[in-house]
Amino acid sequence: MKDKDSLLQNAGINTRLSHIGNDPLDYHGFVNPPVVHASTVLFPNARTMETRSQKYTYGTRGTPTTDALCEAIDALEGSAGTILVPSGLAAVTIPFLGFVAAGDHALVVDSVYGPTRHFCDTMLKRLGVEVEYYDPLIGAGIEALFRPNTKIVHTEAPGSNTFEMQDIPAISAVAHRHGAVVMMDNTWATPLYFRPLDHGVDISIHAATKYPSGHSDILLGTVSANAEHWERLKEANGALGICGAPDDAYQILRGLRTMGLRLERHYESALAIAEWLEGREDVARVLHPALPSFPSHHLWKRDFKGASGIFSFVLAADDPEQSRAKAHAFLDALRIFGLGYSWGGFESLALHAYLNDRRVAKAPTDGAVIRLQIGIEDVADLKADVERGFAAASAV
Repeated sequence: MKDKDSLLQNAGINTRLSHIGNDPLDYHGFVNPPVVHASTVLFPNARTMETRSQKYTYGTRGTPTTDALCEAIDALEGSAGTILVPSGLAAVTIPFLGFVAAGDHALVVDSVYGPTRHFCDTMLKRLGVEVEYYDPLIGAGIEALFRPNTKIVHTEAPGSNTFEMQDIPAISAVAHRHGAVVMMDNTWATPLYFRPLDHGVDISIHAATKYPSGHSDILLGTVSANAEHWERLKEANGALGICGAPDDAYQILRGLRTMGLRLERHYESALAIAEWLEGREDVARVLHPALPSFPSHHLWKRDFKGASGIFSFVLAADDPEQSRAKAHAFLDALRIFGLGYSWGGFESLALHAYLNDRRVAKAPTDGAVIRLQIGIEDVADLKADVERGFAAASAV
């Protein structure tokens, strides 16, 4: 297997995705690892039990199935270690809890995932942690916001719903000069299109619910850390007792095998639809980082290898009072797009993004923000469905 490991380091991404994470020879040649269900693990003698000097000690600390997925994620991320947790939101909250304490100050991007903001404004506030939101376009200017007690900088690129890019290397360099930990929610790009740890990030977060799963039927999160921060992340996870289930890990490992192929389809289809939307009078703006017209496109082009299948557009409205009604009419007319909050699956989805909780990165004022998750359906059929939405919105 060592020869195979060295070969895989230089192999193409789809070859790597097909082989990372487990060695079939460890399981009698079966291609996929078995699903090991465990709570109790037995020890051969009292001394081993006392010192915990065997690989597995209890179900919350991992099984061969969960380890196979962690090893695969480490191979993709270039990380020292990965933990599995029950959801993408848990993948955000656990490193926060592991690296801040009462009296600390945390900097969080203002275009952050809504549930992350809710966690910061409720749970962290009750624990005595002060959270300050910053402009996603701040770059190295974030230095002006640092305090002696700033412990975490939480980034997300692109930002939720409005897709602002961040200068991750510049922000990371500043944070490290001040001794702060840099976290990044990288769910949109996956490690196939952006590897956070290669750009100065310390802790990379993913909702594996999305593209690693690919089928809209699993909840799971991954958190991967560099060598400097791995032991503390692992200790925090163990103290909280939060772990991913082996059945879900098995399904995510299966999903990884085809993630590269699926992402190519999402990327191509979403970009084709985004370009088409740019030329329509019923669209005020298209919010997609891969479009040259997008304000922070240069950061995407510099740092990212691709784009995924989710972006937004601003539905044009002459009268701001009509924005909500137009958005609802657009959404209600859709037949192929489902109305749903998640993304990353095979099916296309749409929603009206509500951005009233922002404090620095203000929401667009020229119409409602409609977020589209482009699945793997045929582009012509998706365009026809969007046309139905536009027709309904224009009648309002």
